[in-house]
Amino acid sequence: MPKVPHMPSDVTSEVSVFDRFAAVAARFFAKPWFFAVCLLIVLLWAPSIALIGDVDTWQLIINTGTTIITFLMVALLQNTQTRQDEATQDKLNAIAEILAGMAKARGDEKLAHDVDEVRAAVGLEDRESA
Repeated sequence: MPKVPHMPSDVTSEVSVFDRFAAVAARFFAKPWFFAVCLLIVLLWAPSIALIGDVDTWQLIINTGTTIITFLMVALLQNTQTRQDEATQDKLNAIAEILAGMAKARGDEKLAHDVDEVRAAVGLEDRESA
């Protein structure tokens, strides 16, 4: 079982090839000019009915293209979002653990109670269940 990072210094910068690709793709697809290109494709496709003639074939072209692109983008963007969510949770866990350690070191019962509330509020994951 791999070591789960609990402090920011425990996190490594090792990222898989797919994760790097997904991050680059997410940045690429988030640009305004990419939206403009997509809009241009639709604007070029719309009048192509005159060249294609058959409405079913004309609709099949745009439906197939958009379905494939959407399917691939969802996979890439989900990967990126999952990694971001995990990083945020690790940061919240680290903050809560630091606060808990400070409260215990100080011996302040009120502060310890407040830290428990903070831990519950940020959803500190138990190490055994993670």
